[in-house]
Amino acid sequence: MKNILIVSILLLILSCKEKSKNVDNQVIWKPYNDSLEVVANADHEISRMQFKLVQSKVLDKNDVFLPLYNEVSEITELDYNKWKSYVLEQDIPRIQAHIAAGDLSYENLVLFYLYRIYKYELNNETTLNTILALNKDVIEQAKLCDEVLAKFPEAKRHEIYGMPILLKDNIGTQGMHTTAGAIAFMDNNTDDAFIVKQLKAHGALILGKVNLSEWAYFLCTGCPVGYSAVGGQTLNPYGRKIFETGGSSAGSGTAVAANYAVAAVGTETSGSILSPSSQNSIVGLKPTIGLLSRTGIVPISSTLDTPGPMAKNVTDTAILLSAMTGKDPADVKSVSIDKNYIDMGVNALSGKRFGAFKNLIDSDSIYASTIKTLKNLGAEIVEFIPESVNLLGFRSILSIDMKNDLPFYIQEHVLNKDVLEVSNIPDLINYNKQDSLIRIPYGQALFEGIVADTVSSEQLKVIILELENKSRTHLNTILNLNHLDAILSVNNYYAGLAAVAKYPALTVPMGYKRTGEPENLTFIAKPFEEDKLLQLGIAFEKATKARKQPIDYID
Repeated sequence: MKNILIVSILLLILSCKEKSKNVDNQVIWKPYNDSLEVVANADHEISRMQFKLVQSKVLDKNDVFLPLYNEVSEITELDYNKWKSYVLEQDIPRIQAHIAAGDLSYENLVLFYLYRIYKYELNNETTLNTILALNKDVIEQAKLCDEVLAKFPEAKRHEIYGMPILLKDNIGTQGMHTTAGAIAFMDNNTDDAFIVKQLKAHGALILGKVNLSEWAYFLCTGCPVGYSAVGGQTLNPYGRKIFETGGSSAGSGTAVAANYAVAAVGTETSGSILSPSSQNSIVGLKPTIGLLSRTGIVPISSTLDTPGPMAKNVTDTAILLSAMTGKDPADVKSVSIDKNYIDMGVNALSGKRFGAFKNLIDSDSIYASTIKTLKNLGAEIVEFIPESVNLLGFRSILSIDMKNDLPFYIQEHVLNKDVLEVSNIPDLINYNKQDSLIRIPYGQALFEGIVADTVSSEQLKVIILELENKSRTHLNTILNLNHLDAILSVNNYYAGLAAVAKYPALTVPMGYKRTGEPENLTFIAKPFEEDKLLQLGIAFEKATKARKQPIDYID
């Protein structure tokens, strides 16, 4: 069945070669009835996987895919297979080497990823519902990269030059709407966020925008992760409608796992990079607050929000991080850190000291096996039993921050405020109530909680300071007492503590459960030790080579 569907899609693409270049009236995608899918998941053992819908009720994929359709339809299977060996599962340095050798061009690279996106996302039986927008100028921009390379072949360029990158759709981008997954923001026009400006300045190509948990998963309670009213239900390539995608950077995780781009950018408040990276068997870095600018990103919390890189390997994660760093005067938390995140080499794990959770060793066989592997590689493991840390007031940080930060974002960054019908949380609540079945099928309990939260600004300052001190004391006690290089966790376990402590965390593929569900090893260290985390991550990655491609997205 799968092969028949793939052949059908390829025939559809090939048939378009003889058609007019005017595609305005073409229909290359049709919506379908997803009721059977909803019924099939009604008894899923995870309540959040009991969907109310899978397909978006408002996004017409023809609008997304038609602008570049003619160019993509010119690609033959022969072209695709030729490029595949130079691109698929290759890291950025290898791709750049192939381009420098003349085996590949930046235009070929973009077309390769577009071909995969069209092949899988236009097919309703393989779509991950992950692409919300494509940059209609990306092919021309790639050609320009090729021209510059040909004219100045010896010029020094950042490794990110010419690399197609996908952005979570809460990150402001010129020429594409920034929706945060919400219907109220479907027409939101903005300038480039600071990190997007940095990426473009280094020559990166913005390929498009990807789905997310609506409002970065601060809208409803108990609702599916990876769901937004704009994009529908994001699905996991390792098990569509079987495994959760993780949230809120679900589209970033699923798109990278399915090889839709070199890498993607996600955002995290607490676990929103670590979780989808783990669930989709990719690498994700949640940086120290302040290392990357938040300017131009739809906020939850100016206290805890941060963007971060997500990629198939640690090398690409480091390159993407490097391309986004820089001091931003508009972000009060922004700092300038002069560190080389790229050419760090690979340090051996021998002699490194790691803290391991005794409860996870006893309960998680993959984690236990990984700890044993690290010992065999010469690492010293200190087992500890974590104490319970009460994060009372954490929800109020998010609620009060969003109550203040979202209106500020709208005022400062939305270019077409007259088109939007909202300017604050009460407006959004009322807007959603006008069509609750389409706009908030899972409710908006967290939005209602924002309005109900009566914590004052002075009380909030106390909560933030208390939680930061409490969490840092807890983590530092573990790290310092045992002279550790890092704490080892699983997926987004301990993400809340790392969040309020504002500590960085790197998650790297570790293995797969018997069901095929991915699982990651997560390294936690002290503020601005991203270079150490990346070195440890590269060493672990090269020693274990744990990551496998999702079987249904291998040609």
